[in-house]
Amino acid sequence: MKGGATQRTMRAFMVRALSFSAVAALTLNPALTPVVASDYRAAPAPASAEGQMNARFLALGVGKSIVIDLPRDIKDVLVADPKIANAVVRSAQRAYIIGATVGQTNIVFFDAAGQQIAAYDIAVKRDLNGVRAALRASLPNADIQIEGVADGVMLTGSAASPIEAQQAGEIAARLVGSAEKVVNSITVRGRDQVMLKVTVAEVSRRLIKQLGIDLTANLNYGTAVVKFANSNPFTANSAPLVPTNAITTSFGAAPSVSATIRAMESAGVVRTLAEPNLTAISGESATFISGGEFPIPTGVTCQTTTAGAIGQCVQTVSFKKFGISLNFTPVVLTEGRISLRVMTEVSEVSTENSLTGGAGGTTIPSIKTRRAETTLEIPSGGSMAMAGLIQDQTKQAINGLPGLASLPVLGTLFRSRDFVNNQTEMMVLVTPYVVRAVAQKDLSRPDDGFANASDPQADLLGSINRVYGVPGRTEPARNYRGTYGFITD
Repeated sequence: MKGGATQRTMRAFMVRALSFSAVAALTLNPALTPVVASDYRAAPAPASAEGQMNARFLALGVGKSIVIDLPRDIKDVLVADPKIANAVVRSAQRAYIIGATVGQTNIVFFDAAGQQIAAYDIAVKRDLNGVRAALRASLPNADIQIEGVADGVMLTGSAASPIEAQQAGEIAARLVGSAEKVVNSITVRGRDQVMLKVTVAEVSRRLIKQLGIDLTANLNYGTAVVKFANSNPFTANSAPLVPTNAITTSFGAAPSVSATIRAMESAGVVRTLAEPNLTAISGESATFISGGEFPIPTGVTCQTTTAGAIGQCVQTVSFKKFGISLNFTPVVLTEGRISLRVMTEVSEVSTENSLTGGAGGTTIPSIKTRRAETTLEIPSGGSMAMAGLIQDQTKQAINGLPGLASLPVLGTLFRSRDFVNNQTEMMVLVTPYVVRAVAQKDLSRPDDGFANASDPQADLLGSINRVYGVPGRTEPARNYRGTYGFITD
């Protein structure tokens, strides 16, 4: 009996020790506290500064719903904007939240005592699951994510080529109905670089023929004086070329007659060649301009004094550009194939159609422009020619004295003939290349091979430069053949 009592005493001591250990463990680690379903009470959420319970963010698609289970019976529901989302209570502790249209609102649930049970910040966005499936199906090699932003969408991730990023943007634009609502932030992996070589060649020929006779007569009969003057201008050309190229002959002493023959024939050929080269990343635009600007008077700005009088005046001007310009946007579609939008222009200052005016007789020149703009698709290294830009202009004007100018032979003495013929042909060659970066040692500069001529060469031989040798370099000698070096006159 004594042994049994001792055993019961030890068992009670062990139970008390285990109970103390469990209480200590639960006190030190609240996460181990057991949850009893019959004693469960939802702990109130912390309140914000305005006394509102911190709301839980909830994202929904348009036309989608979610089931909410609450810890207490629902008595009242507050929906800020039922047009965006609505709440339907089906049982005492269960509610359905349904997204109606794109926007943001909040929903708050209350119990019978008026206490807040839960609050939700609802963001209703477009349902993008179909678009995600379409992007995965059409672009399997791209890693593209799409998210809703207000009434638009935003594309993020990466694509293998610019054409894949463009296709993803077009698919998203079909969803939202407009490309302006799509923010395309897709990063292209390994973007290609395209170098465009453009050659603009133009040949212009001009032929001018001018022939005119001016007659002047002075006849005296006693006290009567008869004067005759016939001057026939050249009107086909905007600027007469032969105002001083004349032969004057006089007949008679008292009754004098003077005849002035003006004649000129001019022919000229102009050759224009421009070869701008430019490199740009696929999908980006590049612009090249080589030329200048000339001022154009735009008005006069005068200052007014305190007394109301006009003070100092300043001439204001604007500048007009001219020269060679190139703008192109390449997109590498597949390996070695390029979609290219190119615009090239060659302009120069001309005296034709110029304006002269103002107090000082300021002459404002005009600009003669040749421009070509197109979109084409060619392989890397292939060339496309834009030709057929031919202009043939003929002007002829005959001025003379009415009646007498129409005579078969003598009419030549009373008229002038002005003939102008302009012929122009321009061709543009476009050649794109998919290029990669190279080492500096593989490139050559325009001054490679240039060496200044020595004093004896300059004085005795009249040489301007030597076309062999590279100063400051220790490269081995090169065996040049044929004509080489710089172009010198």
